[in-house]
Amino acid sequence: MSKVKNLEAFVLTIPRDEPYLGGQHPGEGANDKGYFVRQQNRTVYPIMDRTVVLRLETESGVVGWGETYGLVAPQAVLALINEFMADFVVGRDVFDASVVHEDLYNMMRFRGYNGGYYMDALAAIDIALWDAAGRCANLPIAKLLGGRRRDEIPAYISGLPKPTLTERAEFAHSWQEKGFNSFKFAAPMAVDSLAEEMDGLRSVLGPTAKIASDMHWNRSAGEAITEITEMEPHGLWFAEAPVPTEDVNGLAEIARKVKTPIAVGEEWRTVYDAQMRINARAVHIIQPEMGHTGITQFMRMGLAAQAAHLRIIPHATIGSGIFLAASLQASAALEGIVCHEFQHSIFCRNTGLISEGITCENGHYQIDEGPGLGITPTEELISQLSK
Repeated sequence: MSKVKNLEAFVLTIPRDEPYLGGQHPGEGANDKGYFVRQQNRTVYPIMDRTVVLRLETESGVVGWGETYGLVAPQAVLALINEFMADFVVGRDVFDASVVHEDLYNMMRFRGYNGGYYMDALAAIDIALWDAAGRCANLPIAKLLGGRRRDEIPAYISGLPKPTLTERAEFAHSWQEKGFNSFKFAAPMAVDSLAEEMDGLRSVLGPTAKIASDMHWNRSAGEAITEITEMEPHGLWFAEAPVPTEDVNGLAEIARKVKTPIAVGEEWRTVYDAQMRINARAVHIIQPEMGHTGITQFMRMGLAAQAAHLRIIPHATIGSGIFLAASLQASAALEGIVCHEFQHSIFCRNTGLISEGITCENGHYQIDEGPGLGITPTEELISQLSK
């Protein structure tokens, strides 16, 4: 039977030698809970990786796995799932994943339904339902989503976590020698101007490399236009998140005034977030993040982008590999996909957490053909789960 018997969420904490994106700058010391604020983008980060993993079991014993972000205050997500949302999922059919998603979404319509931890928790549940449905049907999720369009997806190297521009360029070149030729650098970690960063990377990576800049939402529209224009002579691939996410008018102004494609979407939770920017002609590339959207909303965003003839380059950051597998399955079913983020500093370290099913070599992800997500958490991952 395909009805849900139970589901439960857990926290997975993964130590790391230095924080995500690279070392801390002066004045960025962590507090006693392991959090610090990067001064250049005013955003809080933990000194470890942390994610929320969800296990769902059907009445017939089929197990589906989900995952969402747990970087900051993961207990908030656990409380929403374990103390509230799970009771409204038990007894539902996993093949009704999108219907369950809509029901849970509507339940909190007057209590902050459209963002934050509630939508992250809903993303984890949604992924687990789709995974269980695929396993029940003995089909990969891409088949359930309408069909598998591709066997592989180009990948770009995300983040160059080295302290100097010379080291960052050398690090990128080391990946270029492994068959990767697309890169994105994080503006908060660039010591010099963004134009100088682009120039330094271009001089080492050569004219054919694609180089993007993640601007981390902390410019005004005018500042972003100036910086993007200064980077353009060096062959800027795309500019990501140039202004605060709520500044839709500023984003649209940038999109009109620069030659470089503007990419946004990592922080979105629903297709309504996407449609607002699409309608404003404020975006050229959308970047849905599976850990925030779940499969249902990821696909709705992707289809909205396709209808507007926009490109799709999914975002995929910190996790065990579960929501990355979901992102690849959904991406395999979308027409507008041109590339997919590859978080090397996380993926390469976490390979023991999931069974074989995600491969990224020679600049491409390979799409698994196994049922559901195509991966299963290993005993190593399960042994590290906590409440």
